[in-house]
Amino acid sequence: MRSYNGKTIEIINTDAEGRLILADALTYARQLGASRLVDIATLTGSCVVALGHVNAGMMGTDRETMGRLSRNCAITGERLWELPLDDDYRKAIRSEIADIKNVGNRWGGAITAAKFLQEFTEDTPWVHLDIAGVDLDHEGRPFAAKGATGFGVRTLVQLFI
Repeated sequence: MRSYNGKTIEIINTDAEGRLILADALTYARQLGASRLVDIATLTGSCVVALGHVNAGMMGTDRETMGRLSRNCAITGERLWELPLDDDYRKAIRSEIADIKNVGNRWGGAITAAKFLQEFTEDTPWVHLDIAGVDLDHEGRPFAAKGATGFGVRTLVQLFI
């Protein structure tokens, strides 16, 4: 398949369709002139395996924004944990027939998904929050009922205050 920015993508897993749409959205935001990008998605079950239902995964190239997001956790109650985004993870999504594969192997799945998205941010500072493990709360909390958490709303509001 060909993405909005022209890169070709080898589809390995059709269940990883959300990242294809998100990749085009990142490209479109850049095209509209975005100087920074922050995306939030229930992107991978791998993030749930790594962090459980306590922290969302945070990856990106924008160290300043990631630092602010981390500091804001105490205010928002929404916990973030930074995962590495080393270039070595890019190998898992290398394709022999396209520019990139839409998924890697089973190891480091949350990170390789973010590496996939990074291909569409180019040099624009960017942060990705994988909220797959924190989008639903099965126990309830003092500030949130059981069910959908709306995770990320408080985080984004606090970021822009």
